[in-house]
Amino acid sequence: MISRRNILRSTAGLAGAAAVARVQPALAHDLEEIMLWPGDPPGNGRVRGPEEVGGPGTGYGAVSNISTPRMRVYRPNVANGKAVLVCGGGGYFRIQLWKESTPIASLLALKGYTVFELIYRLPNDGWDASAPFMDAQRAMKIIRSRAADFGIRPDRIGIMGFSAGGHLAGYTALLPDQQLYAGGDSHEAQSARPDFSALLFPVVSMRAPFDTTRTRREIIGDDANRAAEDAWSLDTHASGSSPPTLIISAADDTITPPGHGISLFQALRARGAPAELHIFEDGGHGWGLGTDNQILSQWPDIFENWIGKRTFE
Repeated sequence: MISRRNILRSTAGLAGAAAVARVQPALAHDLEEIMLWPGDPPGNGRVRGPEEVGGPGTGYGAVSNISTPRMRVYRPNVANGKAVLVCGGGGYFRIQLWKESTPIASLLALKGYTVFELIYRLPNDGWDASAPFMDAQRAMKIIRSRAADFGIRPDRIGIMGFSAGGHLAGYTALLPDQQLYAGGDSHEAQSARPDFSALLFPVVSMRAPFDTTRTRREIIGDDANRAAEDAWSLDTHASGSSPPTLIISAADDTITPPGHGISLFQALRARGAPAELHIFEDGGHGWGLGTDNQILSQWPDIFENWIGKRTFE
């Protein structure tokens, strides 16, 4: 398991400088971790050895070789009753904690949200392709089951994801009742359906011309048939009962071009589901919170305003 000290050191030294340190006051609560499964997690595949954290380069601060799926809990000083499960991206071969999930988790907690940072299993580590989706469903059920413990409303629990994490978050929001594993404890009585979803530069489609992502390669492979492409593309599963969805991307993103988000937005709207789409002029891919000189750095405010105006009825 990755040590809390190591990840906090990298976060404080870099992500904190870029995103979190500009917001005060600091959180008064220590981070907690909640294991997702009592014993071995379901699904095929086992990982041996310690978790790995990326060094200098594009994978800096990203974690892989995950054998113990869990949530890291960020408790706010003053809770606003809302919770967010956050899924970092990384193409299902690593999870971008430092650059994506950790900074927004810290920022949202400072704004009153109770945040759960998901550390999920990865197909590239040898797990079944369905393993991350099992972990996300289970996480949602645990959060809702323990809502009273965290001072959150069970009908104000959302999910947020970046890139491949956006695919994970979107799949969980659109197919919350899909039976991915067998479970019988008290958490399993709860719904895995998020009350809202926020998808940042998400992978949506596995079909051409969007069939070049690492996400597709890890989940269905390069030679998948059309049935598999459709089954794992988010827009396939849009329905009138889909939760409110916010989609944000950059026009110059060459890894997950805005067409991904546009296809999901159009599918949701066509089926009568509430959805909102924002496309910034520039920013590329993997921008996390963005920097102060980027217009897209205002997206957390857009998210908060969007949530604040929702009635969730």
